[in-house]
Amino acid sequence: MKNSLKIRTRRDIPAIETLASDRKISQASNKLARPLAIEIIRSVINDFKISLEEKSDETTLDDLRQKIINQFEIVSRGKIGRVINGTGILVHTYLGRAPLSRSLFDNIRDHVTGYGNLEFEVNSGKRGKRGELAERYLALLSQSEAGTIVNNNAAALFLILNTLADRKKVIISRGELVQIGGGFRIPDIIKKSGARLLEIGTTNITELNDYKNAIDQNPALILKVHRSNFAIDGFTEEVDIKELVRLGRESNVPVVNDLGSGVFIDTTEFINQKEPTVPESVRTGADLTCFSGDKLLGGLQAGLIVGRVELISKIKRNPIYRTMRVDKVVFSAMEELLRYYLDGSWKENVKLWRLANTAEAELYKRGQAILKKIRAGDKVVLEASQGQMGGGSLPEVYLPSVALVFYNGLSPQKTASLFRTSDPPIIGRIKDDKFMIDLKAIDMDELDMVVSITKDIVTKFE
Repeated sequence: MKNSLKIRTRRDIPAIETLASDRKISQASNKLARPLAIEIIRSVINDFKISLEEKSDETTLDDLRQKIINQFEIVSRGKIGRVINGTGILVHTYLGRAPLSRSLFDNIRDHVTGYGNLEFEVNSGKRGKRGELAERYLALLSQSEAGTIVNNNAAALFLILNTLADRKKVIISRGELVQIGGGFRIPDIIKKSGARLLEIGTTNITELNDYKNAIDQNPALILKVHRSNFAIDGFTEEVDIKELVRLGRESNVPVVNDLGSGVFIDTTEFINQKEPTVPESVRTGADLTCFSGDKLLGGLQAGLIVGRVELISKIKRNPIYRTMRVDKVVFSAMEELLRYYLDGSWKENVKLWRLANTAEAELYKRGQAILKKIRAGDKVVLEASQGQMGGGSLPEVYLPSVALVFYNGLSPQKTASLFRTSDPPIIGRIKDDKFMIDLKAIDMDELDMVVSITKDIVTKFE
């Protein structure tokens, strides 16, 4: 088709199949399935027809072709793919939460790309139990009697409530009726599980007597929810898990501790702030503890439950458990991840903590190397910054970092757009009306790509 072909009326628009066969359009659509490409072409043509009627000046086939190609690019960017995290937020909800190490996937590749012994007992030749080794690792690591894994922590909590408190009351402090990611609220989860919400205390103050008074209403369990995604300061009071466990044992009421972002290590080494750990929850006597697998644990999305063996067994007998179980990829990855913690190699092998442990001086050194290679003069400078753990974990915890800050003739929004549409996209942040790429969440193997993309983009500056 000739690029200069004039399009004055609807009759001049080539057929959909003709456009789909056009060399440039066909090349631009190679990242998309053909039926979707055809659908996009049809949609662009429909919009083009409307604009054709509204405009008096003529247009060309090249204009139509470019509109189609532009739409292909927009849709293609919606495909799940790699991005470089220049926001400085290590556990970034929008960018897949915890980053996973390449070595972890290298070690499980053969388990998950072919057939495996997911539910097959090799020793006996009989049907086996799904995730048995991962659950054994989980129990050992948490120092609990048993453990199990479902598809996320909201599912873990729902399953616990439905198993232990269906049509029964659950005691919870009003200050712990939190909202988690995606608009899911603890009160809604409790109600949907079949349990009945028994709120006590106030938003900022809940005392032990509030729990004691609620015990008289014959609850099925006491639920404590760790506020892992926000903080309340000032005039506040909450009841320690140890006191709740003591009350639960006196009253024969199980205590469930939802940690949200569960962690197995002492976080003070990294952030000068101690986050309650899973083993601590178990040792205090919480009957069940649940937490996420893709936040501070540094793994895949999963909900982990640990605690008393009879309660874990009861949960696994619940028919709903099957709807929430995970597949071979998650079990294989969890086996590997939990092993890192058990054998003490987590600092090197869990990417989240490797990034968190990178010193500010090292980040500055990397930033200087980038500046030297891109040769952007005073248009790009290195400044001190603050990263974050983020992603619904450790609120208001900042990590010393370094950022590339852009001073140029373009607006920070335009600069951000140029980096977002690069290949791969670099997602930075805008602060104080300046675009910056924070180096805290950027791993060593991504630095060359940052250099190459930045070097290309700075040529577009005035």
